Amino acid sequence: MDVFFRGLIIGISIAAPVGPIGILCIRRTLIHGRLAGVISGLGAATADAVYGCIAGFSVTIVSNVLIEQKFWIRLAGGTFLLYLGIKTFLAKTSQDSCGDGRFSFVASYVSILFLTLTNPMTIISFAAIFAALGVGSVTQEYRSAGYVVAGVFTGSMIWWLTLSTLVGLLRNGISVKGFQCINRIAGLIIFGFGLTALISVVP
Repeated sequence: MDVFFRGLIIGISIAAPVGPIGILCIRRTLIHGRLAGVISGLGAATADAVYGCIAGFSVTIVSNVLIEQKFWIRLAGGTFLLYLGIKTFLAKTSQDSCGDGRFSFVASYVSILFLTLTNPMTIISFAAIFAALGVGSVTQEYRSAGYVVAGVFTGSMIWWLTLSTLVGLLRNGISVKGFQCINRIAGLIIFGFGLTALISVVP
């Protein structure tokens, strides 16, 4: 179980830094409710588990392909962030739309899963943290690697559940105009992340 708890630490460490995924999760929680934030976090946790599998099971071929194709992967991810940023900025908000009924949880899950997977630097982060915590030396067996991946997923979900719960507590005190401001601010931030990602692929 020591290996599981190391994976737990890795999952929290990877999920905690604030980035476009965190902004989207916060915005969706505020606009559509806590469940929307949790589903978004589930998409990120799933992607973290996938990268945890690659690092934990030492799938070097897949890892090398991701790193070698990081230009196209970042291009796809950056472009999608630009689209999400514009869509979020222009989103219409009314009292009736600030609920879960008109929100697609499947689309929420898939979009966050895609965004997290299109960050090839995540696999490098996993490899670095695995090495720092000494996980690489104990993941030679499939059982140990499985515990690590389970820990990564659990740690990531703990973070997203905590974030969604805390942000959800603020939701009832926000007016429709406040929700509109959230859309504008979140849209600009997400667009900025997408622009930064695209600039980073330029030689």
